[in-house]
Amino acid sequence: MTLQQSLRAVAVTLLIAIFAGGGSSAYAQVASNVPAGIQLSKDLGLADPAAEINITVHLKLNDKAAFDKAVNALYDHASPTFHKWMTNADLKKYAPTQAQQQIVRQELQNHGLTILSTDAAGFTIRAHGTIANVESAFHTEIHQFQHNGRSFRANVKNAQLSGEAGRYVSTVAGLESHQVRPLYVRAQDPKTQKPYAPVALTKAATATGFPPVSSPECLSAPQTYSLQGDSALPTAVYTGTVFAPSVTNLICDYLPSQLQNALGLTDVYAAGLNGKGQTIVLVEAFGYPTLEKDANAFFKLAGLPLLNKSNFSIVYPEGKPASPNAGILTGWNLEMALDLQWSHTIAPGAKIVVVVAAGQDSEDFQNAIAYIADNQLGNQASNSYEEDTDIVAGPLEQTSWDEAIEVATAKGISVNFSTGDSGDEGLGTPVGAAGVPSVSPHATAVGGTSILNDVNNPGSTITTAWGDQFVVLMDYLIVLSNPPSAALTVWDPPLYAGFFGGGGGGESIFFPKPSWQASLPGKGRQTPDVSALADDITGVPIVITFDKQQYLEFGIGGTSLASPIFTGFWAIANEKAGWSLGQAAPAIAALPYGGVQDVLSTTDQTRNNVTGAITDENGVTNYSASEIFTGALYGNKGFTSAMYSIPGTAAVYGFGLDSSFTVKKGWDNATGWGTPYGLAFIDAVVANAK
Repeated sequence: MTLQQSLRAVAVTLLIAIFAGGGSSAYAQVASNVPAGIQLSKDLGLADPAAEINITVHLKLNDKAAFDKAVNALYDHASPTFHKWMTNADLKKYAPTQAQQQIVRQELQNHGLTILSTDAAGFTIRAHGTIANVESAFHTEIHQFQHNGRSFRANVKNAQLSGEAGRYVSTVAGLESHQVRPLYVRAQDPKTQKPYAPVALTKAATATGFPPVSSPECLSAPQTYSLQGDSALPTAVYTGTVFAPSVTNLICDYLPSQLQNALGLTDVYAAGLNGKGQTIVLVEAFGYPTLEKDANAFFKLAGLPLLNKSNFSIVYPEGKPASPNAGILTGWNLEMALDLQWSHTIAPGAKIVVVVAAGQDSEDFQNAIAYIADNQLGNQASNSYEEDTDIVAGPLEQTSWDEAIEVATAKGISVNFSTGDSGDEGLGTPVGAAGVPSVSPHATAVGGTSILNDVNNPGSTITTAWGDQFVVLMDYLIVLSNPPSAALTVWDPPLYAGFFGGGGGGESIFFPKPSWQASLPGKGRQTPDVSALADDITGVPIVITFDKQQYLEFGIGGTSLASPIFTGFWAIANEKAGWSLGQAAPAIAALPYGGVQDVLSTTDQTRNNVTGAITDENGVTNYSASEIFTGALYGNKGFTSAMYSIPGTAAVYGFGLDSSFTVKKGWDNATGWGTPYGLAFIDAVVANAK
């Protein structure tokens, strides 16, 4: 067992009592709301008492069990309230009394906190003040922590609001707070080991469409390569499918029409479906000045409808950030460009509303979701971010996320989240590394896939789980001499270089399985629910502005791409239905087999996988495709591999090897129930909702 797995076992033990509860009310089972994750993290000491923060106090409902039951009934075909979504007036029936709300407001004010707002249903109160104000109000102490390079703050003593007001508080967002991180990733050019060089856009280039520098033909026909280093031995011969960019100089990328075709959307559009009448909401941070301009340059290249006041808007629930360039400085500009350009690519007839948080604390984003629900901005919201795994986030954090999302779910909004880009985070299965907030029972968790051309059937594609592993066959070995020298070396045996990205997921150690996951293994909420293209190696381009010049950036991916793709599909499904289908996850779980495109082992493609033979002083050793990837399979029996060879380097890409997550028939922890594909998915969802 690795150190990380040992630490996770500690966290599981600390939180095991949670599973005595049911539904999303796990918080009620926790004696202390101090996050167990602080025991796995480095304590950096007291948080600055003068630092100003926002908190959202979630109030105890007058009958939480009845509310949960009523929300569940909205998704039960046998219920008379099936798909009869709640209004703000319906929600208010479960809210605490006005007198109780006032007692909480007054107590917060007594400790120097300023009341910012109360949500439309009376479920929450948002307040602003210093950390010292919050510590005083909740009789706690707040420290800064660091875990896996990520900083967060959390209470180190059980937190409870003072006086009678404490009786009316369910949980608090912002008392424990994590920095939300966008989940895009960028592919590297195998020749330079750096992100692909961007292409500057000019007016002339924009008028002629995408430049011919990319292709969805990521793989090419098998070849044989003979490898010889600086020494006479070892030598090697490898045969198998080739990673096409190493021989064609074309970037492996899907342009809009190419991905639409690969996802079966051409027939969807031919049937008159494109998301018309629906609104996709994108939840982002900070914003950046050229967001709409960049998107329209991309859509002009793609021949897609342009954005204007009738189909696009940006809202700032907390007001605009202090700096208009904050999104550029923090990397959120790339995330926003990816989300906007590719959700519109999938559902070009849908309106898009971008909801922009003024900061990237987790509380800011929970407030954005509450704003969406309060104002019924759209039937689907894409969230391409994550704060941390659930071994770190504690009761206050996880429950406040789910309570915010549950309100949206009650109103028929599917709140979709990316599951992360690091596979099982090195923690292994069966539990894995469920991410927050995608693991919330009322969220829909979107994992990742790779889409590859099928070298055996030209014009066709195969889909694997997103999990990129690499093995080095030949490279320069640094010799520690004086001066140091580099010797071209054939690795004997092949050198496993590690895991370079894959869809996140896992089993929650906090939330029990919701009813619609009763047939799945384990005790906790399982993620992902569904998946879509995320592999940056088989990624997409975006248009982005740097230093007043627009560029095409290639090789963009991550589950940041998967979430807007799936959200676009869901908008089209809602269009076809003629009403909101609500949270996607339970609807997908209820589909008959084949309702989504199941992701299985790529057995047809494996016959072209790379195999080899190494000759050294002991003779010849043959390596099967699986033996080349020894240590990376974790039980995966079917995967796709491809070789690239350039002067001084030879290696093998392994696709479909998502750390310890493996694909199988039906639901699996690598891709959920599978991926949406064309009319088959849309028709199945709508038919099953009747």
